[in-house]
Amino acid sequence: MKITTIGLDLAKNVFQVHGVDDRGKTVLTRQLRRQQMPSFFAKLEPCLIGMEACSGAHFWARVLRSFGHEVKLMAPQFVKPYVKANKTDAADAEAISEAVTRPNMRFVPVKTVDQQAVLSLHRARSGFVKARTALVNQIRGLLSEYGVVLAPGIRQVRAGVPSIVEDAELDLPPMFRQLLSQLYQYLCQLDDQVQSIEQPLKNWHRSSVDSQRLEQVPGIGWLTATALVASIGDATSFKNGRQLAAWLGLVPRQHSSGGKPRLLGISKRGDAYLRTLIIHGARAAIRVVDRDRSPTGQWVREVSKRRPKNVVVVARANKQARIVWALLAHQRDYDALHTPVRQAA
Repeated sequence: MKITTIGLDLAKNVFQVHGVDDRGKTVLTRQLRRQQMPSFFAKLEPCLIGMEACSGAHFWARVLRSFGHEVKLMAPQFVKPYVKANKTDAADAEAISEAVTRPNMRFVPVKTVDQQAVLSLHRARSGFVKARTALVNQIRGLLSEYGVVLAPGIRQVRAGVPSIVEDAELDLPPMFRQLLSQLYQYLCQLDDQVQSIEQPLKNWHRSSVDSQRLEQVPGIGWLTATALVASIGDATSFKNGRQLAAWLGLVPRQHSSGGKPRLLGISKRGDAYLRTLIIHGARAAIRVVDRDRSPTGQWVREVSKRRPKNVVVVARANKQARIVWALLAHQRDYDALHTPVRQAA
């Protein structure tokens, strides 16, 4: 029988394959070692292959597409309901083969090598920034034990620690002064690491038309723009701007029953890093909203009169996500005075 659909459960070394024919009958159940994967799928006739969007999924999607197969990635939480009984590799592969054929299934776009490289830089930078923040808090905490209180902020620590180490009037043990000097040197090293990662991101931003297009939107800088372009890829994979906002976790959760709709807080689904960047950008844009004479600025001011500040920030972030989709999907530049077709009608 001809295999039409394959569910592939990914792992580090052992992969589970579950193949079905056009009638949905199981015709293949097999385990493959990592080195067997390319040769097995190269000999197989082109078919639909479903995988969970997990570690290594985008790499294998590109490899299998090179053999002529149609590859679709799905979020693991959407595959879980199709798992029968106990969780095993064979049951997971069978569930994937079932889920990938559902007409209402949501799929994850396959990322290119360049997209993954840009996102790797973002992840590394985020790790260094978190380590730097933790180090600054540690330095302030240690100094407070000796009665030395520094104002919050990295700039205050950078400017204050060298003078504290050299201040002979402070009753600080020599051992602690040496430790403080070492921590300050480590802080400078983290600053250098962050700057060295930001430079290739800025270079990529200057070479990307889409990234520069998004930078025109108030509240979106080069850092958020590069992260959005690398993560979204083809914006037309989303039907509209609301789907992109939902993908970023910026829409309300629902708990409705018996015909009684009930909206809760934002869902917080998707990438927390992207959502953090776009919300911080929205907060920065709201700080100068009094000088914004665009329709968006007027809308934010009206919402601010009746809703709490944090709610307004999330609402502004949701609108930014919809604007991002419109710019990327239609390949147009940002126009602050643009009026939507429906609103004009």
